[in-house]
Amino acid sequence: MRRDLVILACAVSAGVHGALTPEHFAEGTGAGLGFALSTIGLAVAAVALTFSPESRSAVAAAAALFLGLITAYALAVTTGLPLVHPDREPVEGLALATKAIEAVGLLAAWSLLRPHPKGAPTWHALHVRSRSS
Repeated sequence: MRRDLVILACAVSAGVHGALTPEHFAEGTGAGLGFALSTIGLAVAAVALTFSPESRSAVAAAAALFLGLITAYALAVTTGLPLVHPDREPVEGLALATKAIEAVGLLAAWSLLRPHPKGAPTWHALHVRSRSS
């Protein structure tokens, strides 16, 4: 389920970034390229995780993308992003919703990447055990 959350977060974020790419190109080449590259990276991560569900590198890439996008947005609304979008961006509902989805994806990816101590039950093992009781 956590991997599915990462895939879903990638897909939703890619869709939002893709839809907003033309508007950001109208603001400037840097912002437009940032949105276009984000769209491509997120889509590639979603596809990679769909076809290679055990790929730790795809999970790590998705986590890095989410962290980068959340950080970039925080900078965009507080100080602006030099060379890309130097003016402060207003806080908007769609952006906040997208960042919340990315945060869920980041947490799910992190939980997939963190090492589990040997012998420690995983969520899946606990879930299976509770259903069989």
